[in-house]
Amino acid sequence: MDSIILLFLCLLLGYGLQFVNAFPKNAHITLNQFVIYISLPALALFYIPKIQINAQLLYPLGIAWLGFLFSFLFFYSIGKRLKWSNKLIGCLIITAGLGNTSFVGFPVIQALFGEEGLKTAIIVDQPGSFVVMATLGVFTATLFSKGQANAKDIARKILLFPPFIGFFIACVFSVFKLDFISDLQTVFQKLGSTVTPIALLSVGLQLKLDKQSQHWKFLRLGLFFKLFLTPAIFFLLYKIVLHGKGLVVDVSIMEAAMAPMITGTILASTYGLKPKLSNMMVSVGIPLSFITLAFWYFILNTF
Repeated sequence: MDSIILLFLCLLLGYGLQFVNAFPKNAHITLNQFVIYISLPALALFYIPKIQINAQLLYPLGIAWLGFLFSFLFFYSIGKRLKWSNKLIGCLIITAGLGNTSFVGFPVIQALFGEEGLKTAIIVDQPGSFVVMATLGVFTATLFSKGQANAKDIARKILLFPPFIGFFIACVFSVFKLDFISDLQTVFQKLGSTVTPIALLSVGLQLKLDKQSQHWKFLRLGLFFKLFLTPAIFFLLYKIVLHGKGLVVDVSIMEAAMAPMITGTILASTYGLKPKLSNMMVSVGIPLSFITLAFWYFILNTF
């Protein structure tokens, strides 16, 4: 419960700081960079060496990787048909294709499924959502922010993206079944824990809910895709087509129904992909997701 309170408190504090004259108007830029250069690499270095690779990873891994692919196909095809700008298409692909599988996901899954459910949630998040954000997310952001980008430029962006560097180092440790000394693990854990408050403060600082904004129709479509269409696709795929059962499948589907990823929003904003819309996806999506998550939990327990 404390994690949920922290989410809303930091979002409200960030919004309130907009009206404090002593607070820098562009503070969100610095906060975003701290998350990307410090917090996210620390998360990878703490969690990934602890992940054990096995066949059970396929269900939770599919949530992030297939989910982003569905988002890309959905918004790219609609966007091109309706002649949307590349920045709008890229914004919706990233924010609707990446789920908040940790900062909202972890406390919700722990509350509903206990510690065993949390183990599956970590798989969805770390080698799933986190890596997709650091690879396909950066690829998409680079491609749609410039309108065109060559393979060398995209590869350089991904390889030099700090969270990806952290992920690569952590994977080397995981492959050789190593981990960092306990003191370093504690440092990484504490640095990684700064993601939620700092990222949400940044979102709050940029939040401006203009009722006349042209973004509302795109916001509705993006949240419909993320909160309803994506979990519906995985429910049909995992439960009906593959006849999946058990805790791993249920947790995976619930993670597919989470609100947009906070750090995905920061990625889109950093690359200039409709920052106002990307921040609205999180600030509206997180509160709304608590209603839609209850719906999907009911569906899973009914069927």
